[in-house]
Amino acid sequence: MALTYSKLRARYGALVSLGLPIVVGQIGNVVLGFADTLMVGHHSMKELAAASFVNTMFTLVVLFATGFSYGLTPVAGSLFGRGERGRIGKAVKNSLAANMALSAVLVAVCVAFCLNIHRFGQPAELLPLMRPYLWVNIASLPFLCCFNTFKQFFDGITDTKTPMFVIIFGNVLNIFGNWVLIYGELGAPELGLFGAGLSTAFSRVVMAVACVLLFFRYGRYRDFRAGFAAGRVSRAEVRRLSSLGLPVALQMGMETAAFSLSAIFVGWIGTTALAAHQVTITVSQLLYMVNSGMAAAIAVRVSYFAGQRDWRAVWRTAMCGLQLVLAIAVTLSVPVFLLKDVVSLWFTDSLEVCALVSVTVYPLIAYQIGDAIQYTFANALRGIECVRPMIWIAFFSYFMVSLPLGWLLGIRLGYGLVGVWSAFPVCLTLAGALYFWCFRKQLRRLPGRS
Repeated sequence: MALTYSKLRARYGALVSLGLPIVVGQIGNVVLGFADTLMVGHHSMKELAAASFVNTMFTLVVLFATGFSYGLTPVAGSLFGRGERGRIGKAVKNSLAANMALSAVLVAVCVAFCLNIHRFGQPAELLPLMRPYLWVNIASLPFLCCFNTFKQFFDGITDTKTPMFVIIFGNVLNIFGNWVLIYGELGAPELGLFGAGLSTAFSRVVMAVACVLLFFRYGRYRDFRAGFAAGRVSRAEVRRLSSLGLPVALQMGMETAAFSLSAIFVGWIGTTALAAHQVTITVSQLLYMVNSGMAAAIAVRVSYFAGQRDWRAVWRTAMCGLQLVLAIAVTLSVPVFLLKDVVSLWFTDSLEVCALVSVTVYPLIAYQIGDAIQYTFANALRGIECVRPMIWIAFFSYFMVSLPLGWLLGIRLGYGLVGVWSAFPVCLTLAGALYFWCFRKQLRRLPGRS
């Protein structure tokens, strides 16, 4: 019995201890989004509308930058598994260079978008609110990319608690800054939406600086600092890290775009459907943050064992991770089902929206199994540095299947919002099955897999 308990603790306990801090940090980001929306909305409905459009567009940029930084995790995890700490420091230096180069590209794209924002058919009275808010967010992009780099370093060496505390501190600082700058408290000017943007940008600067200071000042990272100082930025290494990060960035971007573009179909259905869609999306974000945060630990553990060429442990970790994420997904689905008739009342008193949300919850619950599978094996593929197939799988599943099927069920066949959402269980399960197939195929090519 003791041996069985030890095995269970080794297989599941390590994933939980790694994944829980990531989950806490990601839930903090959800809470921050709620707080931003509530605080801006209470100041001005126009500012809330302006923030909604800007945040929808800018979130794609943030997710792309985050996905790109994931290229460092398997490299750091593999080197950590072999005890090559100096080489990890060198990888961090090259990853930082790659992410800073990406931030320059993203800044240029966002500047072009900001200069042409009037061409996107938004209400003219909102443009003076949108532009300053977007400008200050653009200015914070390099600091976001810097933070992403060091977060993946910490995650790669299994130190997931450090970025968790940094994120929590940054979120608290952001909420406090919102209160001061949106409403003009403590003698500060009342800046409204622009104040919310300033607060967000400042919190990103603080989080990036905190990570840098921890890396260069804290004693436990001494060996990694030595590798960072001795290492040189190599074009080949930057290219390698970029080739690992870019497919993940594209995969995350396409998955997010499938949900975002589905809102166009929902808009054709009507205002009530749009409101119910927004409520359901908000509920799904909490499930996403918990499940994806726990699944991120799989990439860390898989890369650790891949560095040791222990392919049996790689396979075992992925399967244990799948069981863990499935258990969490099913468990979280229970309260969602029980609250399906009242959850929308937290956001609106419309009985029509409430009735529509109560039935749209069913496809939301239905796709949790497929979503858990695709989270697990997307991260497992990332852990063994097999990321290129993720691009065509994501494109096929989210663009070739999800969007056409959502249009067919929701618009052509007339099933409305439920029809649009019914495409998600299909595409996510398909993506999960294809990721699993690629992972299994890749491992079969390697020695020692049973």
